[in-house]
Amino acid sequence: MINMPPRIVLAGLRGGSGKTFLTVGLTSLLHERGYSISPFKKGPDFIDPAWITLSSGSQCYNLDMFLMTKGQIIRSFITHATNADIAVIEGNRGLYDGLDIQGSYSTAELAKVLGASVVLIIDVTMSTRTVAAIVKGCQVFDPEVRIGGVILNRIAGPRQKALIGSAIERYCGIPVIGHLPKVRENPFPERHMGLVPFQERENAEKSISCARSVVSDSIDLDKLLEIARNVEHLEEPHDLYRKEQGEDNGEKLRIGVIRDQSFWFYYPENLDQLKNAGATLIEINSIKDAELPDVDGLYIGGGFPETQANALADNRSFRDSLKARIEAGLPVYAECGGLLYLGEGLILEGREYPMVGALPVRFVMEKRPQGHGYTILETDRTNPYFPTGRTIRGHEFHYSRALIGEGEKVDFAFAVRRGNGIDGTKDGFIKNNLLATYTHIHAAGDPEWAKSFIKKVRKVKSSKLKISRNKLLGISDC
Repeated sequence: MINMPPRIVLAGLRGGSGKTFLTVGLTSLLHERGYSISPFKKGPDFIDPAWITLSSGSQCYNLDMFLMTKGQIIRSFITHATNADIAVIEGNRGLYDGLDIQGSYSTAELAKVLGASVVLIIDVTMSTRTVAAIVKGCQVFDPEVRIGGVILNRIAGPRQKALIGSAIERYCGIPVIGHLPKVRENPFPERHMGLVPFQERENAEKSISCARSVVSDSIDLDKLLEIARNVEHLEEPHDLYRKEQGEDNGEKLRIGVIRDQSFWFYYPENLDQLKNAGATLIEINSIKDAELPDVDGLYIGGGFPETQANALADNRSFRDSLKARIEAGLPVYAECGGLLYLGEGLILEGREYPMVGALPVRFVMEKRPQGHGYTILETDRTNPYFPTGRTIRGHEFHYSRALIGEGEKVDFAFAVRRGNGIDGTKDGFIKNNLLATYTHIHAAGDPEWAKSFIKKVRKVKSSKLKISRNKLLGISDC
C-alpha cells in the first residue's frame, strides 16, 4: 500500500457538459490559494491538458484506459502525484461511456483504478427533479463507483437551484457542492477538435481568470476537498522504480523536436522517455528557424499546420534543409500534423501551400473528420522503428485526406486493424529512415517506442561516423 494525496475525478454525463471549464477554474483557484496540484486528463487529448497545465501551474498528464494498462496508469499517477497536495482528474465524455458494453475504458473505470471519488457536473438546462433521477441512476448503475457530490451547471435562477439541490440530497443522499451560472460569453470557444488552443488565444490568461472567478463564487471548496480526501489506498506496482533497459547507455544524442505554433501535440511522457533513453532534446521552430540545426534525429508531433500554412510555406529555406536531411538518411518520426508537413503540399479551400516534399503525397483539408478515435495497427513490413508483427495502440483525429499521385510508389509500415489511417487499410509512410503516421502513440503505454527510436538514431550516427573515419583514413567501404 502507498499513501497518496487527496484526489478527485470531475466527470460529466456527456461531452460538452462543462468539465473543462470547471477543471480550469478549479485548478487555477487551488493554485492561487497555494495548493500544489497534480492535474490529469482522462483519454487521448492535447488541447485540454495544455489549458489545464497553464491554469494549474503544473504539467497535466494523460491517463488512458485503452492506451495504458492498469499498472501503467497507477505507475504514472504515483510518479506524478506523490508530492502534490491534491490530484485533479478531468474525465472525458460521459461517466460510463466507453468502447464496449462493460465500459472498460470509461471515466468510471479510471476512478475505480485510482481509488478516487467522483464529482458529477451536470448541465441542468430546462430540468428540475429529473436531474436527481439521473444522479440516482449513475449511483446504482455501478455501486463500486463512489459519487461523492454534484455540481450543477448553467443554473437559470434560485428557484431551479433550490429544487434540484433538494431533490438530489433527498433521493441520492449526496451533497450539491456547486452551482455554476449560465455564462453569457463562452471564454473557451470551440473549434472542430474541441477548445481553441491557448497558443492561438491572445487572452488565454483572461479566460482562465474568468473561469477561476466563476468557480470561486459558485463552488463550496471545503466540501470538494472533503470529498477528495475520501480515497482508497493504491497498490504500488512492483516495477515502479525499475530502471528501464537502455537508459543513458551511451553518448547523448541530439534529438530535434519541432515545437511552435504549428506543432505542439506532444505527450510529456514521449519527450521524457526520449530523454531517459539517451536524448538531449533540441527545440526547433519551423516558422522562424532558417534551417534545420545539427541534430541526430527529429521528432515532429501533431498540431495545426493548417492554421499556419502560409507561414510554413514561406519558410522555404527550412523546408529545403529538412528535405535534404531526410533524403540523406536523417532518422525522423512524425505524427499527424507532422505527417502533413512532410508531404508535397497542403490544400486549404482550393489553395495549395507547398510543404517539405519529402513524401510523394499531398493533403487536402475536408470539412468532416477523416479519422477519429482509437487505432490499432499491426506492423506488417520492415520499417525503421517497429519490429514486424508488433501490435500498436494509438489514436487519430484528423480532417485531412491523403492524395497519392497516380503511379507513385509508396511504402506503408502498418496494416490498420481499427481506425482509418491513410486509406482505411494502411498507415505509416516509410522513406529511408523516416516514418510518418496519422496515429499518435502514448509512450507511457508503449515504452518501447522511445527506445526503438533512439536505438535507430544511435545506429545511423555510428554508421556515419564509421564512414567518415574510413574516408579520413583512406579505407574503402567495400
